[in-house]
Amino acid sequence: MKMKTQLFDAEAIRRALTRIAHEIVEKNKGVEDLVIVGIRTRGIYLAERLAERIFQFEGQKIPVGSIDITLYRDDLQARAEQPEIYGSSIPVDIKDKCVVLVDDVLYTGRTVRAALDALIDIGRPKRIQLAVLVDRGHRELPIRPDYIGKNVPTSHSEVVAVHLSEVDGDDKILLLEKN
Repeated sequence: MKMKTQLFDAEAIRRALTRIAHEIVEKNKGVEDLVIVGIRTRGIYLAERLAERIFQFEGQKIPVGSIDITLYRDDLQARAEQPEIYGSSIPVDIKDKCVVLVDDVLYTGRTVRAALDALIDIGRPKRIQLAVLVDRGHRELPIRPDYIGKNVPTSHSEVVAVHLSEVDGDDKILLLEKN
């Protein structure tokens, strides 16, 4: 794959997460009964960053969890390799809570569908909201995010690559072209 352009640098990611954190608090009229759950892998680090931002301006810690959707994928049988399962970890009961599900890129909607199934198997939240850093379009399922860092119209031959310091050593979002 070759790089077409850099969409976000570290500062732009920081600003987008700060804005999303404010929107979450505003839409939910505070942070009571709020739980933030990141979809493995990069969604977990984005969820932790959102919770930290909310703590900075609200002074309240928000429970943060992670969800592993491996066994909920609709393409599990089509994959040749044996999937690696990490498990989900949510530190509180999500029954009757508002769960903000966090992922890095929203594309077809299939990852989010799998995450919704996994969440419902864990408990029955009062409400589930979706926060994504990048919405690139091309939905195959009727899924729409509540909070978006940036809308990036893409073609099917393009890939949005999110780099986070916790995983990749630096923060940036790249638009790549498939060869």
